[in-house]
Amino acid sequence: MVDFTLWDIVRNLLLAARWTVVLSLIAFVGGGLVGLALLVLRSLDKPWLQRLVAAYVQLFQGTPLLMQLFLAYFGLALLGLDTSAWFAASLALTLYTSAFLTEIWHGCVRAVPRGQWEAAQSLALSFMEQMRYVVLPQAGRLAVAPTVGFLVQVIKGTALASVIGFVELTKAGTMITNATFEPFLVYSCVALMYFALCYPISHYSRVLEGRLHVRH
Repeated sequence: MVDFTLWDIVRNLLLAARWTVVLSLIAFVGGGLVGLALLVLRSLDKPWLQRLVAAYVQLFQGTPLLMQLFLAYFGLALLGLDTSAWFAASLALTLYTSAFLTEIWHGCVRAVPRGQWEAAQSLALSFMEQMRYVVLPQAGRLAVAPTVGFLVQVIKGTALASVIGFVELTKAGTMITNATFEPFLVYSCVALMYFALCYPISHYSRVLEGRLHVRH
């Protein structure tokens, strides 16, 4: 057993936590961009596109993130690509995040009163202009709180990337546990760090939601 002090454990976990944050940001920003593109496609008056995007959303919402990580890591390798844990985790989490954000944002777009769409059409605005100047600004206000809240799920989801060898907070905790044989102490520190990352975001999401209710 390696003689680790509490500071050694905390310091190494903090070093790994930065990769949890980086992976979360990659997944959230990448998923947001893909989700926005899918939202626009789903909002077009083309039934086949709507069905295609809906199938995409159901696929990623209806299968475990763990399986998606395995498929991204081993599936790309079968195609002859030299896949790193970084790339596979980023890809899987980005696609997973995009599906959920598309669904969240689609619900917010549908919540915009139909009269707003009709008013935009009466001004002879194109579809993209309607979305940009009329619909998305209103839907965006509704989407802020659930979108920020979903970031918590993304952060917690990064823990599953440890199964394909990505060294983030959970993986680092396992490695330190194997060296120290103090699982309770190490995983308690891991849990506290996840709490420190997630609680402020959850709190901010509730504050935003409360402000929106007050405005309405």
